[in-house]
Amino acid sequence: MDKIRIHGGRALSGSIKVSGSKNSALPILAATLLTKDPCTIRRVPDLSDTNYMLQILKHLGAEVERASGTVTIAAAKIDSIAPYDVVRRMRASVCVLGPLLGRCKEATVSMPGGCVIGDRPIDLHLKGFEALGAAVRVEGGNIKIFAPKLKGAVIDLKGKFGPTVLGTDNVIMAAALADGTTVIDDAAQEPEVVDLANFLNKMGAKIEGAGTRRIIIEGVKELHGTEHDIIPDRIEAGTFLVAGAICGKGVTIKRAEPSHLTAVIDALQNCGYRIAVEDKSVSVSPNGAAKPLNIATECYPGFPTDMQAQMCALLSTTRGSSSITENIFPQRYMHVAEMKRMGAHMELEGATARIEGVDQLLGAPVMASDLRASAALVLAGLKAEGITEVSRVYHIDRGYEHLDEKLSELGAEIERVKA
Repeated sequence: MDKIRIHGGRALSGSIKVSGSKNSALPILAATLLTKDPCTIRRVPDLSDTNYMLQILKHLGAEVERASGTVTIAAAKIDSIAPYDVVRRMRASVCVLGPLLGRCKEATVSMPGGCVIGDRPIDLHLKGFEALGAAVRVEGGNIKIFAPKLKGAVIDLKGKFGPTVLGTDNVIMAAALADGTTVIDDAAQEPEVVDLANFLNKMGAKIEGAGTRRIIIEGVKELHGTEHDIIPDRIEAGTFLVAGAICGKGVTIKRAEPSHLTAVIDALQNCGYRIAVEDKSVSVSPNGAAKPLNIATECYPGFPTDMQAQMCALLSTTRGSSSITENIFPQRYMHVAEMKRMGAHMELEGATARIEGVDQLLGAPVMASDLRASAALVLAGLKAEGITEVSRVYHIDRGYEHLDEKLSELGAEIERVKA
C-alpha cells in the first residue's frame, strides 16, 4: 500500500492544468447505457473511481475502449444486474440504476455500502423511481426495480441536508426515456448535473432547467450516440487554489471553469489572498497577512462540502480564530484528529470546527480516512516543518489524477513510496 511523503516548507509557484471532473464523469459514463449506439467521452480522468465504473459497464455487457483520457462505450446489448462484487468498491455505482431502469425497465443493483463521512441513504433515488411508476424492493442487500412502463411525474428531491446530486442524476436518466413530462423540484444545481443534462441532450433527450431548482424532462422514445467533453473538476481546482494559498508565491490553475469556483474564490479573497481570474484560469498569490474566516458548507452555489477539509488545513496556520460549520455531512471531520497530531489547534462543537491558527505545523505520520481528508492532509504536509507521511493514499487516487506529480510541478518536495 502506497504512502505519500512530503518534505514541508517548499514554496509553490507556476501553473498546472485541471483534469476532467470525477463527479461529472461517473454519471455520464453510466448514461451511455441509455443507448445502443457508441458514445465517445473525452477528458475522463484516470482515477480508481472511473476505472471501477468502466469495469461495471463491461460487466453489464458494454464494450469499452480507452485511449488516454478518451473513452468510447458501445452498449448494444446489456444486462440489468450489477451484483455486490462488482459495485461494492464505489458508492457512486448506484448511478447505473437510472439508466438501467430507463432502458431495460428493470434493474438489480447491490445496495451501496456505508461511508466514513456519514450516512448517505438513497431513499430519494428510490422515491423518484417510484414516482415514475417503478416498483421498488430491497432484499438480500439488493435493490430491485421493475417498471413495465415509466410515466412522467412531479418529484420533489429535497432531503434533510438539501437536494441529492446523484439522486437528481438518477431520476433525470430514468425520466429521459419515460412517457410524458417529468418535473423535478428541489433538484441539485451543481455544474455536474448540468454537464449530465448537456450530454443527454446531445443524445436526443429534452431536458430544460438544469442548474436551477426545477428541471423539466420531456421523455423521448430513444436516445442516440454522441461525443462529449467532461467539464473541469472544480474540487481539484479548488484544492490547488488552497495549496497555492497555504504555501504559494503565485500559483495558476489552468483549464478551469472560474464560474464554478465562485464560493472558493470568495472564501480565499475574504482570507486576504489576491485572486486573478481569466477566461479559463484562476491564480492565487499572497497579499500580506492572511485573515481568519468563518464559513459554512452549503449546497451549490454555496461553499462546497468537498472543500471543507482543505480549508481546515489552510485555516490551521492562519492567525486568529476561524470556524467551519459542516451543513451537508455533519460527521465529516475525520481529518481533524490527524491534523491535531501535526500541531493544529482544532476542536469540534457538534458540526462546527473551531480553529485557532498556529505559527507552524510539524510533520508527522498521518492516516487518510476519505478522499477530501487525504487531500487536506497533503496540503497540511506542504506547510509543515519536517516530513509528513500520509497513509491510505488509495483514497486520493479515487478523485485526484496524479496529485503528487502535479504538486511536484509546482515545486513541492513530494514522493509516492511503497509502505
